[in-house]
Amino acid sequence: MTLTAELYFSFRSPYSYLSVGRYRAMTEDYDLDIALRPVWPLAVRQPDFFERNHSNWLGYTMRDMLRVAQFYDIPFGAPRPDPIVQDTATRKIAEDQPYIRRVTRMGQAAARRGAGLVFAAEAGRMIWGGQENWHEGEHLAEALKAAGLDPAEIEAEIESDADALDDEIAANQNALEAAGHWGVPTLVFDGEPFFGQDRIEMVRWRMEQKGLAKR
Repeated sequence: MTLTAELYFSFRSPYSYLSVGRYRAMTEDYDLDIALRPVWPLAVRQPDFFERNHSNWLGYTMRDMLRVAQFYDIPFGAPRPDPIVQDTATRKIAEDQPYIRRVTRMGQAAARRGAGLVFAAEAGRMIWGGQENWHEGEHLAEALKAAGLDPAEIEAEIESDADALDDEIAANQNALEAAGHWGVPTLVFDGEPFFGQDRIEMVRWRMEQKGLAKR
């Protein structure tokens, strides 16, 4: 029996990126389907979040995500550009956010077609894996193609159906909170939330209790 789960994911979250490829590998190795549920990052949902953080927060987070990437041998680099337009000195978030809105809507359009996980893994590697100007040219189109999607169709949809996609993205956040958490990455399996890139082995352990089988 195929097991199912939902991965709540932000394209601005380095920890979401550090988890999504490993979850994708699980779906390739096991009889498992993980549906992507994109959410807006904290910078969109709570624009003052970074201004309120402890002064050590950024330094520790940078150190931690670099060592996670090294530990799992995952390509990693600062996004160029950052998906969020933000003043690096004051941490103030700009009102206009073209990058994150475009790629998150793409993720939701991919999720509509059951291809969200692969797209998120491919686009995430472009954003966080060192690809310069990931938002330009054919980079995101290549991520869509890798997920088996038609880039022209997706581009048209995120323009014509932006409001509905935004409603679905907001509903994903509501579903995440209803499941018992609020942050990303969170995988929800059988009604149980597992928050963080460091819970993947525990997720597998729980799924094995429920009959997870190799493909």
